[in-house]
Amino acid sequence: MKCDKCTKKECSKKRKNDENESLIIDTKSPSDVDEESEFHKLANAKIFLSDCLACENCVTSTEGLRIAQQCQEFFSVLDLNQRCDESKHKVLVVSISPQSVPYFAAKHCIDVADVIQRLSGFLKSIGVHYVFNMTLAADFSLLESQREFVQRFYQRSQNQCALPMFASACPGWIRYAEKALGSLVLPHICTAKSPQQVMGSLIKDYFAKKQHLPPEKIFHAVITPCYDKKLEALGEDFYSSVYKIQDVDCVLTSGEIAQMMDQKGLQLMDVEPTASDNLFEEIGDMDITRHNGRGSDGFLEHIFKYAAKEIFGIEVKEIIYKTLRNKDFQEVTLEKDGEIVLRFAATYGFRNIQNMVHKLKKGKFPYHFVEVLACPGGCLNGKGQAMTEDRKMDKDLLHQMEEMYSSLPVRMPETNLHVQVLYQEWLEGRNSTKVHEVLHRQYHVLNEALTSVDIKW
Repeated sequence: MKCDKCTKKECSKKRKNDENESLIIDTKSPSDVDEESEFHKLANAKIFLSDCLACENCVTSTEGLRIAQQCQEFFSVLDLNQRCDESKHKVLVVSISPQSVPYFAAKHCIDVADVIQRLSGFLKSIGVHYVFNMTLAADFSLLESQREFVQRFYQRSQNQCALPMFASACPGWIRYAEKALGSLVLPHICTAKSPQQVMGSLIKDYFAKKQHLPPEKIFHAVITPCYDKKLEALGEDFYSSVYKIQDVDCVLTSGEIAQMMDQKGLQLMDVEPTASDNLFEEIGDMDITRHNGRGSDGFLEHIFKYAAKEIFGIEVKEIIYKTLRNKDFQEVTLEKDGEIVLRFAATYGFRNIQNMVHKLKKGKFPYHFVEVLACPGGCLNGKGQAMTEDRKMDKDLLHQMEEMYSSLPVRMPETNLHVQVLYQEWLEGRNSTKVHEVLHRQYHVLNEALTSVDIKW
């Protein structure tokens, strides 16, 4: 299905693979020809990009090149750290998304609770210094999102852009909105950073200060299910003009990590478990947990329950989804005194997003909040992990991942004591200026005249 910016020409998603061949970006640079390490051999895979929403009209040629170079940069840091010139060494930090964990559990037939320790063992064996899971960052994103929704709800009579509020965690959706929808949608998107970018702030600010490191000495990589996250990491809102660095230097998909292991002849079950790291002083892992929701971080459920209690004094124990057009378009409502007072929706996949946008344009939009995700089925179905060799959805693998994800323990973000400590020690209080500066972002109408390139992952 074509987006609004592709209606006058052939959509990049419809092109045949052989037509894409001329647009492949080779990540190898001339300097790599003379001396090529084992790590560079793993990095020099040719990279394509068009399975995501960031299609022909959404990715500039410069961004395409920078995306293609991310994997190589990761291996370059590993190489430099093995050489004698310590002035060029960097502290290599990897953060793991909770939605990547079920992929490794299903692929390697191991218990989901063991994945983080075994991934930590593999990553540290190749030279990574610190391995964190991103649950803490997701807690921040959820808490800021639910507070913003309540504020918008009370402002709805004074500000026509206050509602509906759209979720902000999916970079494919955000890029589409910035590139194709502009002022129609951007004022409605929640300003809370995604968990990935909150983690970027945690590592380059809080962790750097705690380790007495200048932020530019840290190379921060994130493992996620989603190729669009590579594009998100390049965002101008996540760049420090002071240190000339991004909060997240590199994004590696779950599939790319699996490929690295395959090329080294390793199975995850054979890797010696190693404890992951803790941002705090305690020794040992920070538990890998999940939030209530459909294989994502549960923005709809948490915001709905919080708003019901804060605004209407109703405590919602269980959320009941009503399926509308299809399983990726569902609705949740709250009634009080026989009247519907809250109406939320979960909208996954490009076709459902398009239908949602058309309703908004017509002024017939009944929802207060929409959890928008580019991938049908949500984040577990990210193109970086839930694909067959012929680039189709791996339904069997997705089903296994959904079962394994649901087996993770659930933790409410409000109960995370580490978050409460960080609000005070790091962010100077819940309502401080620093909270807005560090945990929130802005959106930008992107220049439609930019030269773009279609790359297929």
